[in-house]
Amino acid sequence: MIDKIKNLPQSAGIYQYFNEKGQLLYIGKAKNLKNRVKSYWYFTPSLRPNPALNPRIVKMLNETASMNYIVVNSEHDALILENSLIKQLKPKYNILLRDDKTYPYIYIDYSEKYPRFDITRKIINAKEVKYFGPYSVGARDILDSIYELCKLVQKKSCLKGKKACLYYQIKKCLAPCEFNIKSELYQKEIDKAVSYIENKKELIKELKEKMFFYAEELRFEEANEIKNRVQSIEKSNIISQIDLASNDNFDIFCISYKENRAVVVRVFMRNGKVVSSSHDFIYLNEGFDKDEIYYRAIMEYYGNEAPPIIAPILVADEFESKAVLEEYLSSLFGKKADISNPKRGDKKRLIDLALLNADELLNKTKSDNTYELAAAVKELFKLQRLPLRIEVFDNSHMAGQATVGAMVVYENGAFDKGSYRTYHLEARDEYAQMKEILTKRIESFEKNTPPDLWILDGGETLLKLAEQLIESSGVFLDVIAISKEKIDAKSHRAKGEARDIIHTLYESFNLKTTDKRLQFVQRLRDEAHRSAITFHKKTKLKLDQESKLLSLNGISSAKIQKLLSYFGTFEMIKSASEDEIASILNQKDAKTIKLSYK
Repeated sequence: MIDKIKNLPQSAGIYQYFNEKGQLLYIGKAKNLKNRVKSYWYFTPSLRPNPALNPRIVKMLNETASMNYIVVNSEHDALILENSLIKQLKPKYNILLRDDKTYPYIYIDYSEKYPRFDITRKIINAKEVKYFGPYSVGARDILDSIYELCKLVQKKSCLKGKKACLYYQIKKCLAPCEFNIKSELYQKEIDKAVSYIENKKELIKELKEKMFFYAEELRFEEANEIKNRVQSIEKSNIISQIDLASNDNFDIFCISYKENRAVVVRVFMRNGKVVSSSHDFIYLNEGFDKDEIYYRAIMEYYGNEAPPIIAPILVADEFESKAVLEEYLSSLFGKKADISNPKRGDKKRLIDLALLNADELLNKTKSDNTYELAAAVKELFKLQRLPLRIEVFDNSHMAGQATVGAMVVYENGAFDKGSYRTYHLEARDEYAQMKEILTKRIESFEKNTPPDLWILDGGETLLKLAEQLIESSGVFLDVIAISKEKIDAKSHRAKGEARDIIHTLYESFNLKTTDKRLQFVQRLRDEAHRSAITFHKKTKLKLDQESKLLSLNGISSAKIQKLLSYFGTFEMIKSASEDEIASILNQKDAKTIKLSYK
């Protein structure tokens, strides 16, 4: 490795460190590969890590057995490639935030005769557009609220009609579709809506009055709907007391950490007022690195597309990658990006208040059973990463029919149902089915970052399969499997409890049924099983309905099975041409089938 480091090109690029098993440990970017990589090492009397580096990096270098690199045209290209590869491969020592979503904005296009408000996550190519936001939560609730309280054109399709509709009758619209409404009158409603968007306290006050009115009228369902809306809007702000005597815009980032956790806080100030804020906890698997967390937090938030509102960026600390990030964001924004660490004045006061909230977030969650359980699982099963985001896989079928797979996701103490996935499978046996599911998931790593741990419903054979797939993909990912104990080829149950075995690459564990680590894995496995069964039933019902349709038109079950064996699904049969179906059955049946689907 010494020769490889000494002969590195003086070009921009990315470098990768691997351990002795060939597992990826770290990906970094460099303006000059030779200078950057050499700075990690002392070469005499033998190759060893530079002790002046961050302890986390020294620990990583001590595990390093080999390195690789990729040359690119510029440091800008290196930054983009590094970010993409870290998301896909999730190396052990890189810090990755999961808040890579784009935040919504409320907007209005004033060039329209009767403008209305809507939501966007991108820049709208239209004249005279004004944006409000971004909103970490509550954007849809704010939008619904202004349509509840202001007499605006409620739907895009409303103006196409020529008669006043129900919205006019219930006093939610001035009905410019039918009446010649003066622009000044409509503008009053627009101004009222803007004041609610910009002053959430006033908006919440109005909503609560409406909620109490509905409650007094015994319209409890509507009252509860507004109550939920108010709670959502209130969540969009963790720092409501900031109000500068200016119209300044700022995006504020700060980091606080304590023991094994850090928190990233983002605060969005528009026209001198906080419009929203968000935060993410980071569990520190391999030590704290403030520089990398700032770099990743800013890179993840802005991504690859300029936001509708570009604001100066304030950070609580100086960090190493600030200059390269400014250059990248300037290119992205089409104007000079400004990242500053204010030392005094109102900007410093904003930073201090953001840090105060970050510290409060860490203190609020002092007792952390999630971390303790994850740490216990990591230690027992000799995992390489703390399992805070876990994906669990199972498959289901009935005599080879309606074969499906399911992936459930568990993160930081709760099931993340929005990240669940289900799969229609073509494979016939359990091994091939799991291979199909895992391959599909690996192919999606580019868009959906790998987790910390995979759990499979199966035994050692499926575990080895998963390891082979993971190794070939280059991803740093732990995997375990859980199966029922078998006696005489039958699952063994004692006093109604299944004795499950947990398999790792190193050994298998037959834990007591009272062991919390076993119960944790069982709970995740059971949720994956429930998800797979539910999807299987839904798929089977649909298949039965499709089969019944063809059967009623004289197509026998044997012929239906023949078609499914060839085409795979009823959707493919539907989309097949008459000649394609005739090549499997005959012309008469093909014509009958095509007529059945009309």
